[in-house]
Amino acid sequence: MNRATDSNPIEKARLLLLAGFLGSGKTTLLKRILSWESDLSNSVVLVNEFGDIGIDGALLKDSGSDVIELTSGCICCTLSADLKQSLEDVWKRFRPERIFIESSGVADPTAIIGVLKEPLLMQSMQIDKVLTVLDADFWEAREVFGPLFYNQLEMADLILLNKIDTQEKEKISGYLKEMHETFPDTQIVPTIHCNIDSETLWSVKHEDKRVEHSPSHLFNEILPMGETLQDSDGAHHGQDAGRFVTFSFQTAEVMDESCFKQFVAGLPWELFRLKGPVRFQENTTLLNFVGGRSEWVPWVGDPETRLAFIGWDVEGDAILNELKKCLIST
Repeated sequence: MNRATDSNPIEKARLLLLAGFLGSGKTTLLKRILSWESDLSNSVVLVNEFGDIGIDGALLKDSGSDVIELTSGCICCTLSADLKQSLEDVWKRFRPERIFIESSGVADPTAIIGVLKEPLLMQSMQIDKVLTVLDADFWEAREVFGPLFYNQLEMADLILLNKIDTQEKEKISGYLKEMHETFPDTQIVPTIHCNIDSETLWSVKHEDKRVEHSPSHLFNEILPMGETLQDSDGAHHGQDAGRFVTFSFQTAEVMDESCFKQFVAGLPWELFRLKGPVRFQENTTLLNFVGGRSEWVPWVGDPETRLAFIGWDVEGDAILNELKKCLIST
């Protein structure tokens, strides 16, 4: 693991807090994150008990009773009872760029965030995202679990509604609608085995950055894709896996901006990922739509519309037909 030096200090560590009840899938998500090709060599993972991670064959060496180095170069530490002290020790020893905290299934993120926002810690680290994994089976019984359950969801920037393959389609649609109504400022993504694309996880709210690459790579990160077909209207249709569906749309024609934004606002909750440049009359802008929330940033590539869609059990043709109504006839 690379440590910061006095000549090249790390300004602040970015904190990602993973919350959720026992058995929801937090460890599965953490294993997935650590398996990605992203460079995690200057990262630290804090967990309640290291044995709970179960990263088979992923250990290089034991560099201490509470510190393990993973294959990516990422450091994993046992989380002591004193979170503040653990974080101070991690910062002094490693000066990481990123810190993952997997909280206990019965931990209240409100209390954890209170610690993370203490002035001394805020000098060296900042909260990047609070992510809560929710077992889909628990939402219907939410009133039984009390304030802790609600706080784990209320404090989240991103909620993964996990294990949707264990529920009926109609129930998942209802759960997503209810959750968006209850937590309107939270991104909500339905998943199986916490399978999300890395870009969704790493994205930072309110970050103004320019992106020039095609969004088609999103397909390969979340689904095993096969061949795609293109029809005469520029639509591409991919395979589905476990009722997840991907499709895309590309055209050089101009979109009516008001119509398109109404189209996005009316998308079903099951359509949780949409990304790509959109060509309007006056400009071309990049849309990044995740779990019900949209972000628009400048686009510096070719002036065309090139959109990638990911959803769960959605009718791609019906969605594309609505989209085509926003094309301005020339």
